[in-house]
Amino acid sequence: MLNIIQMLKAHQQFDLFEKKVFEKAIFEAPLRLTVRMPNDACFYYVVEGNAKVVTPYEEVSVKTQEGLVMQCGNYLNEYFSASQSTHCEAIAIHLYPEVLKMLYDKEFPDFMLHLKKARPIHVAKVKVDSLMRKYMDSLHFYFDNPDMVSDELLKLKLKELILLLVKTDNVAAIQSLFHRLFNASAVDFQEVIESNLYNNCSLEELAALTNLSLSSFKRAFVRHYNCSPAKYIRRRRLEQAAKLLKATALRVSDIAFDCGFKDLAHFSKVFQKAYQYPPSTYRQMA
Repeated sequence: MLNIIQMLKAHQQFDLFEKKVFEKAIFEAPLRLTVRMPNDACFYYVVEGNAKVVTPYEEVSVKTQEGLVMQCGNYLNEYFSASQSTHCEAIAIHLYPEVLKMLYDKEFPDFMLHLKKARPIHVAKVKVDSLMRKYMDSLHFYFDNPDMVSDELLKLKLKELILLLVKTDNVAAIQSLFHRLFNASAVDFQEVIESNLYNNCSLEELAALTNLSLSSFKRAFVRHYNCSPAKYIRRRRLEQAAKLLKATALRVSDIAFDCGFKDLAHFSKVFQKAYQYPPSTYRQMA
């Protein structure tokens, strides 16, 4: 994975109560990195470019001027440039339980009084209407004029965001976000593995999604599957590839990519070793 520092072209942040709350980043694309949010959720907005967010259980694509809410946890973010541009730009607004408690001082909005009824989710898209776009434009103004920013302004902008989110069509996702924010839950190890078998995730990235170090992840994997992660994942990906070769007319290169292989030559080599025939020949056999 490329070093994020080498890819970063510009970065700004505003802190509130000693926490990073508003953040803007511009970086070269393509870029893939692990995002860890152990005690904060966030509203994530793509200013320019395209992105894919991989959660422990699913993946969500986001385009230019689209936003989503992300609950506390670990994610894989992948960024792609759009049109002729070679960079991406994104804004993240982080929501911490302790910041919100100080912000509202026990006078929480009505929707936050029924959080236990909300269905837990990890990410959800948010409809970016004209009001939300004007809000994001106002943030650009303050990033361009940081001398005008004060704690009182940051408090107002944070409250404004929450009110705008509550007014979106996806209020259930917003309620779920705050429910998870104040009630962190553990991920299911095997469900994370099965949900990401074909996502081209490295072992380090899978470990991050399960919130474990790489060494702990490998030990846990052997306990659950009685097999090393590399061997198990390769076998499952090859089995899926074999099924697709027989059942579909997809190109071999597309099948390799869809099953989590980054390199066609490597896929062909390991496939032939497992099935005695190259993928194209295997497809032709009865």
